[in-house]
Amino acid sequence: MERGTSLAQNTNKKGKFQTKLNKTWRHIKKDRQLLIIFLPCFLFYVIFRYGPMYGVTIAFKDYNVFQGVWKSPWVGLKYFKMFFKSNDFLLLFRNTFLLGLFTLLWTFPFPIIFAILLNELKNERFKKTVQTISYLPSFLSVVVICSMVIDFLSPNNGVINRMLEALGFEKKYFMIMPEWFRTIYISSEIWSGMGFGAIVYLAALTGIDPSLYEAGKIDGCNRFQAMRYITIPGILPTIATMFIIRTGNMFRIGFEKVLLLYNPMTYEVADVFSTFVYRKGLLETNYSYATAVGLFESVVALTMLIAANKLSAKLTETSLW
Repeated sequence: MERGTSLAQNTNKKGKFQTKLNKTWRHIKKDRQLLIIFLPCFLFYVIFRYGPMYGVTIAFKDYNVFQGVWKSPWVGLKYFKMFFKSNDFLLLFRNTFLLGLFTLLWTFPFPIIFAILLNELKNERFKKTVQTISYLPSFLSVVVICSMVIDFLSPNNGVINRMLEALGFEKKYFMIMPEWFRTIYISSEIWSGMGFGAIVYLAALTGIDPSLYEAGKIDGCNRFQAMRYITIPGILPTIATMFIIRTGNMFRIGFEKVLLLYNPMTYEVADVFSTFVYRKGLLETNYSYATAVGLFESVVALTMLIAANKLSAKLTETSLW
């Protein structure tokens, strides 16, 4: 009796599985054109994003180039312990956290404010001109932007130092002064990213129902009240989503810009995880140690992303998942 029941259950499961398989195959045939279009994107992520992740095992091995990844001996958490006990850990954690936090606090509001102000402009020609000018820095590479910053702050012929000299102040070599590094980095980030970052919020502003503004005018709402009670709440879900993404990337500071702007004189405030990984991995060929540091950075960034997502879900009822 029991044997007959189990056979019936297995037959039932196979039937359900076959039904699901047929249904899935019908969906694939129906949407095959869309799937073909999506295929290059899928292959890109498999090959260039998920495929190389096997290299993370280097962090747990005493990696040797000649032995390869799989034949190198396992050492467990050796390099993680080495990093946590070193003097570099607290310095890198502090620098990365503060630079990421200050960059987030200062650069995140500017595109929002800029988009709202552009939205309030009535002269369409002037509005488009300002938009175009604000986008221009986004088309420049990081190398060009950093070169411009260094030239502007040059103690010899830099525009900033010439202005200081004209006002009666002494010239300063800003690039070797640790107390100025974060200001220089964040200011250049605002200048180069504000226009392009505003695109998302301008798109969100177009989705606000114009009848809300008309109803506000009837109720005696002025332009500032309209921005406060209609515009900002209307783009709040977009703001929350972008904030979650930016918070998750707060620890993932790109090493290119820091590498181009810092020098040994500013290491105490400018050296971050990514630049440390670059020096240890590529310059000193200490691949296992560098991978361990990079993996720790990724875990912290993932933790912050999850925390920001949960916080946003509670406060604004908007989240990524």
